[in-house]
Amino acid sequence: MSQHHHRTHPAHPSESAAAEPPASEKAESAAPPSAAAPEIQALQAKIVELSDQALRAQAEAQNARRRAEEEIAKNRKFAIEAFAESLLPVVDSLEAGLQADHAGAVQLREGAEATLRQLLSALERNKVLPINPAPGAKFDPAQQQAISMVPSEQEAGTVVSVLQKGYAIVERVLRPAMVTVAAPK
Repeated sequence: MSQHHHRTHPAHPSESAAAEPPASEKAESAAPPSAAAPEIQALQAKIVELSDQALRAQAEAQNARRRAEEEIAKNRKFAIEAFAESLLPVVDSLEAGLQADHAGAVQLREGAEATLRQLLSALERNKVLPINPAPGAKFDPAQQQAISMVPSEQEAGTVVSVLQKGYAIVERVLRPAMVTVAAPK
């Protein structure tokens, strides 16, 4: 019977250790959850902080987009204001010329030339520049419209004459120059 008793109740601590871990091992296995709690709290706090930052960034982006849209709308509304303002002296000059009752042909011509200079200056200040190719320049279909091909001593495909100047604003063609082009020989 003593053998039977020995089997049900181990006498050696090593046999009981195999069946149940010692208290020090239990403490170690229980330690990670309590040690992880501050890390979990720190990660949760970081998540809240990052979420707040993301919301703020989204709000800032929406505000920036709204401000940009308002600025674009304002620019569209008043884009022509500076151009119109630069044309007012031209209008004044034309009105003054029309009010001159006793002006001679020479005075009218001088007034028209002065008004044209004002108008060209206003256009130039607003980046509206003439397209006026010199005779002999290579024909450029992006800026010029060939009205006809004419026999010429010039190289074929070059501008012979400008029938009407064109105009471009910055680099965009408003109206192409109308030209005659040298025909192939």
